[in-house]
Amino acid sequence: MMYLMENIIQLQDISFSYGRGKALDNITLGIANGVVGLMGPNGAGKTTLLKILMGFLNPSVGTGRVLGFDITRERKALRARIGYMPESDCLIPGLDAVSLTAYLGELSGMPRQEAIKRAHEVLYYVGLEEARYRMADTYSTGMKQRLKLAQALVHDPQLLLLDEPTSGMDPKGRKEMLELIKDIAQKESMNIIISSHLLPDVEYTCRQVVILNQGSLVAIHNVDGLSVERFHLYNLKLKGEITPFLDGLKALECAVEVNDRGMYRISIPAAESPRRIFELALKTRVQIRHFEPCRTTLEDTFVTAIGADNGH
Repeated sequence: MMYLMENIIQLQDISFSYGRGKALDNITLGIANGVVGLMGPNGAGKTTLLKILMGFLNPSVGTGRVLGFDITRERKALRARIGYMPESDCLIPGLDAVSLTAYLGELSGMPRQEAIKRAHEVLYYVGLEEARYRMADTYSTGMKQRLKLAQALVHDPQLLLLDEPTSGMDPKGRKEMLELIKDIAQKESMNIIISSHLLPDVEYTCRQVVILNQGSLVAIHNVDGLSVERFHLYNLKLKGEITPFLDGLKALECAVEVNDRGMYRISIPAAESPRRIFELALKTRVQIRHFEPCRTTLEDTFVTAIGADNGH
């Protein structure tokens, strides 16, 4: 069953520095059950935050609890309940996938025979059953990513931390990895935090997103809520001599953008009706071949949050 509590992660005024460089600055954050995306530019502090959640790093300031355990005083008990898939490879040369996965299960506190049995199960689950006796250091990039996921799952953790889980994978492997993550989440067997710079991956798998920038928390959004229609913003495809039409839009104080596929994004003032667009098209003899309200995307939210934090 899902580990149920008000917040599985509760951080208060967390800061951390590497020498003189501040990696995290006064982070206060509560995360409930489910699948949460952790986003931000390179150097935003995502990996540092994950290491603090696991007790690998002690915050210089602040307190926190994960799964009810204090992140500084109860680190051993906490780590036994967390599965971690790091961005970089974590292979031990000379071990096949079964031996490596079982060994890491034992390090998490599992009896040896149970760890071996569970290693076979998770390697089958991630699609490595036919290659489980191959030396892990001979695996392709995509296979190594699957192996890292298996290692994170072997001890059946309550919280799964995935750092760039699709890094280096081809489109087919990336899609399969995302489906595995969704399958884990739908079984409600554990909570998941996905740290990724790939916005479509987060949008596809997560119910909530936490955005960091320059070590600070800049936004928290529910992903489902991002798909609401914004009726002041529209996508159009046009045919005809469009210059007079665009000039007319500017006179109405509409903002206009065009993408590389010839789709126009038009933002109209709140006081205006979209009817004015059609009236202007009729007047300037432009055909509107496609018209739809825009939907807010995770990319819109990310760019807005990062831009606002940078003072733009």
